[in-house]
Amino acid sequence: MSDPSIDEIGYRGATACSAAGITYRQLDYWARTGLVEPSVRGASGSGTQRLYGFRDILVLKVVKRLLDAGVSLQNIRTAVEYLRARGVVELERMTLMSDGASIYECSSPDEIIDLLQGGQGVFGIAVGKVWSEVEGSLATLQGERDGEIISGEGNYELALRRKRKGA
Repeated sequence: MSDPSIDEIGYRGATACSAAGITYRQLDYWARTGLVEPSVRGASGSGTQRLYGFRDILVLKVVKRLLDAGVSLQNIRTAVEYLRARGVVELERMTLMSDGASIYECSSPDEIIDLLQGGQGVFGIAVGKVWSEVEGSLATLQGERDGEIISGEGNYELALRRKRKGA
């Protein structure tokens, strides 16, 4: 279940690209193929702006990291479905592991050991760290809520979330 306060602010495509470290071409392709669709507002014809929520941008950045590590788009689609089913608190504490072919959720040190015994190289993505990076990027970028432009500095929802976390 997602936290509605996180999803209220929408970020336009260019802002989502900047925060996630991807190109607009990647963003457009992933939206059109259903890999990562905007949750705040989808495109509804010519001239409408897609608006991506915080969680969408988090997933975009994770997708980018998995692609950079050589994971296939087919496996990434499976991982994205898994991420969509997780709660916000779970995402912040999650670490993904991959050997380039498979993607694993690591929830204990024992799992890491088991993965490495196979002798293959494994990398990890601490989704909580990616979460913090996305928060930091969005803090300086413009968002939009109900047609009103919100500057990154005036993004009270991110500030409140940081305060709740004690950051």
